[in-house]
Amino acid sequence: MQISCNFDSGNIEVINASNPQDVQLAIRKDLNSYHYQWFHFKVEALQVGLAHTFNLTNAGGSAYPHAWDGYDAVASYDHINWFRVPSRFEGGALKFELTPAQPQVWFAYFEPYSRERHAALVCKALELPGVELCATGRSIEGRNIELLRVSRNPQAQRSIWIIAQQHPGEHMAEWFMQGIIERLGQRDDEVLNQLFDQANLYLVPNMNPDGAFRGHLRTNAAGTDLNRAWQSASTEKSPEVLFVQQHMRNIGVDMFLDIHGDEEIPHVFTAGCEGNPGYTPRLAELESTFRQRLIECGAEFQTVHGYPLDEPGKANTTLACNAVGLAYDCLSFTIEMPFKDHLDSLDPQTGWNGKRSMQLGKDVLTVAASMVGQLR
Repeated sequence: MQISCNFDSGNIEVINASNPQDVQLAIRKDLNSYHYQWFHFKVEALQVGLAHTFNLTNAGGSAYPHAWDGYDAVASYDHINWFRVPSRFEGGALKFELTPAQPQVWFAYFEPYSRERHAALVCKALELPGVELCATGRSIEGRNIELLRVSRNPQAQRSIWIIAQQHPGEHMAEWFMQGIIERLGQRDDEVLNQLFDQANLYLVPNMNPDGAFRGHLRTNAAGTDLNRAWQSASTEKSPEVLFVQQHMRNIGVDMFLDIHGDEEIPHVFTAGCEGNPGYTPRLAELESTFRQRLIECGAEFQTVHGYPLDEPGKANTTLACNAVGLAYDCLSFTIEMPFKDHLDSLDPQTGWNGKRSMQLGKDVLTVAASMVGQLR
C-alpha cells in the first residue's frame, strides 16, 4: 500500500502504514501557522474486498476539534465522484474504514476544487456574454487571482461583489462560484436579465490560491488568515486582500458576499454586520429581506442556527464582511456552508457536497436580482 499527497491540495503525513487495519496518519499544519484540519491523500495498491482502517492521529489538536463530531470523511475512486465514509472521533483521532471496490482511492476533508478546475472555470466564464477579466492580482507565490466583471448594460449603476475561498480549505466556496458561472451561461434567464439591467457583478473565484494548492485550512503562504486582514492588508503578508480592496475603492460596492464553509455547524447560514458602528435600520431590513428571500426561493438555507449576534458596536472589523459593510454602508454578508451533512436535508451518501454548493450559488443570484433595486 502506498499513500501520497504530492499533488494539488494534498495534505497528509504517514506515520505507519504497515497494517491495513490500523494505518497511522497525521495532518500537516498550514505553512507558517498552527492551523490544520484539511486533509487530502491518495492510497494505492489497496487489497480489494479487505477492510482498511485509517487513523488521523492528531485530529484532536486541530483548529476545530469539535468539528469531528458527526463528521464523515469523503472518498473517491476516480477523483470526480465523491461519497461519504462513516467516520468516528475517539481518543483524539479521526477514524474511518473502507472496504475498497478498487485498488486506489482518494480521501479528503471535503470534495476538493483543484487549480486545474479553477483555470477551466475562468476560461469558461470568459466565453460567456458580458464577462471579462477586469484585473489579475498575484498571490505571495505568484499565482493568479482573477477578478471577473459581468456587465451587460453600460448604464447599470450598482456593483455587486462575490469573493470565495479566503480560507483555502473551504473548497465548497469555489463550487459555489462554479454554480454562479454556470447560471451565467443560461440563455433567456429573465431573472438574470433583471439583475444585469441594474448591476455589474464582480467575482473573485479563489482568493487564496497558494493556501488551496498547499493543502492549507485557513492561511496563505505567509501564514496570514486573509479573513482577519481587512484592516491591515499588505504586499508582504496579504497581497490577495490588498488587490481586492484597491479595486473596490475604484469601483464601489453596493452588495458584498464572502463565501465560506464552517467546520462545526451542519447548516447553511449567513453572518451579517449587526455589530458594526453605524449599523442602521436600513441595513437590518436589507439583511432580513435577503435571508427571507433565500428561503422563499427554495434554497437549502435556514435562519435558526448560526453564529451568535455581535453586540452593537462590537464587530470584528478585520473580517471582510464587517470591513466592507462598514466602508461602503452596504448589504454585506458572510455565507457559510457545512463540511458535514446538512441536517435540514440529509443525504448520507454525499453529505453537503460540491453539487449542493453550486445550487446555492445559483439561488443566491435569484435573491440578488430580486433586491438589486433596493440596495441604495
